[in-house]
Amino acid sequence: MASLGEQRSLADLIGGLSKDISMLFRKEVQLAKAEAQESLGKAVQGIVAMLIGAVLALGAIGVLLSALVTGLSALLVSMGMGEQGAEALSALIIGIIVAIVAWVFVKRGIDALKAENLWLERTAHSVSSDARVLKEKVNG
Repeated sequence: MASLGEQRSLADLIGGLSKDISMLFRKEVQLAKAEAQESLGKAVQGIVAMLIGAVLALGAIGVLLSALVTGLSALLVSMGMGEQGAEALSALIIGIIVAIVAWVFVKRGIDALKAENLWLERTAHSVSSDARVLKEKVNG
């Protein structure tokens, strides 16, 4: 059996346990912070890579549209149209087509962001139902 000096009181044991739990909690928080910083760093790298890709894709679209204008212009010239007129008409045709496609996408985006499309209908219904049930319980 342990001597009196070796025995610890219940208060000492509880205090030690509390201290250990507190230290464990702090370590867990530190680990969570470190993991969050690491995850954030990876997310930032991913976003940067996506932005670089988007800029390059935009440049590629510009080059492809230019090639399309040149090709249409060459077709119009081969059909007997003057070179300057063919270039201007080709640029106008391609520009109008791209503007229409762009407007369709912008309109779609605007429609998707309208307030009625962002309304949380199921949540609102659930909260309303919960409020009604609570009111019934309180009133009778």
